[in-house]
Amino acid sequence: MTVVEHVTGPGVGHAAEPGVEPGADPSEGAAAGQPAPGGAYAVATPAFEGPIDLLVHLVSTHEVDVLEVPLAPVVDAFLATLVEHPEQISLDVHSQFLLMASILVEIKSQRLLPGPDEAEEDEELDGWETRDLLLARLLECKAYAAAADAFVSLSEQAARSVAREAGLDEGFVVHAPDLLAGVRPEQLSEAYLRATAARPVPQVDLSHVTVDTVTVSETVQRLARALPGRGPLTFGELTAHLGVRIEVIVHFLALLELCKLGKVSLGQAERFGELRVEWVGEEHPMVDALVGADDYDG
Repeated sequence: MTVVEHVTGPGVGHAAEPGVEPGADPSEGAAAGQPAPGGAYAVATPAFEGPIDLLVHLVSTHEVDVLEVPLAPVVDAFLATLVEHPEQISLDVHSQFLLMASILVEIKSQRLLPGPDEAEEDEELDGWETRDLLLARLLECKAYAAAADAFVSLSEQAARSVAREAGLDEGFVVHAPDLLAGVRPEQLSEAYLRATAARPVPQVDLSHVTVDTVTVSETVQRLARALPGRGPLTFGELTAHLGVRIEVIVHFLALLELCKLGKVSLGQAERFGELRVEWVGEEHPMVDALVGADDYDG
């Protein structure tokens, strides 16, 4: 006889009562027991009686032979209980039964598959690996169940906490300052006119920028015409008539170009002394030939 019932505590599997032979049909006289709310689902078979998760564990560890456990009466009894007392079977018990029953069906189907009479050692090891995989699934199921219990505990602890619904005390309330306190309409009008007034276009002062263009090439030609007949002179004497600094700089660059071309010699008797300039080229130089000198725009 197969009995399906709910137990309120952790069930302990034990053998069936004497008088029930393993070969007998367990479905005869099968009846659903009174389910206990929130309890673990328990089954009774000729080889085992207790919670179904314990049955899976014993089958996985080879303490109970799965071939001696009839599964069809167990499933039929569960369905009968579900039809007669649907409100007494929680969703957790329902889900746990489906998981455990599927594991038992998988184990038993593998045991019932036809195979060679003499199994090789590698095939036996494959069978052990399969059983280890099923045991790992069982342990994973227990881990998820433990995590669910932890979440339930946290939810129960949170349910004992009550959030503050009242606001802050009057002394702790921070009021935003009134930004328009003491502001007259005339002041608002003046501020609006200032904000919407046309902005003056910025003017860039260019009075300090030199607009006269003085080139090194032109200065080289001018010096090539003036220096041959003047003899030695200082740079100060050469630029004494100049009144703009950029022209003095361009004359110095022009002297460097003439010195590079070998037309003038530059000398300095002492450090920071006067720079002496002397023409050493031909008396009547070809000024057009000097036009190719580097052109520095002042």
